[in-house]
Amino acid sequence: MKNPSNVRHRPGALLFAALFVLLALFLVTQIPAQVIWVKNGKVLGQPALWPGVGVVGMLLFGVAHLATRLRAPRIEVELAEGLTWLRSIEFAIWFMVYVWAVPQIGYLLASLVFATLLALRAGYRDARTLWLAAGFALSVVVVFKALLSVRIPGGAIYDWLPSGALKTFLIVNF
Repeated sequence: MKNPSNVRHRPGALLFAALFVLLALFLVTQIPAQVIWVKNGKVLGQPALWPGVGVVGMLLFGVAHLATRLRAPRIEVELAEGLTWLRSIEFAIWFMVYVWAVPQIGYLLASLVFATLLALRAGYRDARTLWLAAGFALSVVVVFKALLSVRIPGGAIYDWLPSGALKTFLIVNF
């Protein structure tokens, strides 16, 4: 039989509960600015009633959950879990850099570079896998641009090409 004290502990539960309460507190402070209370209206028909009930309930249940997590905190485990959560932000940053790079270097080149770099970041080092990542990026560009006709503006890098059919073809298709 498992030890009940070990069963109850879940890494990140305290951190989640604390962040949840902070979010609920923020939302409670925003209720007056986001919803209205109509004068001389019926209570159940008020636009602010049900969002207010939901947010106050969120706060009350969040505080109750936080109180249960504070009974036996293991701070070192919570900090390690919090660092794991923060590490996931790295991939959001990768995405934001990709979104910034597409108008600069074009959809094709940005996709090729980022697919390959993300494969490297994921730990793949062999040439076959890196070529597969680049091939996947190329296939995504072909599907979106040629087959689905998704309009993605050409990159600023295309301005360096001489005017003519090749430049137009690259802007339209890649």
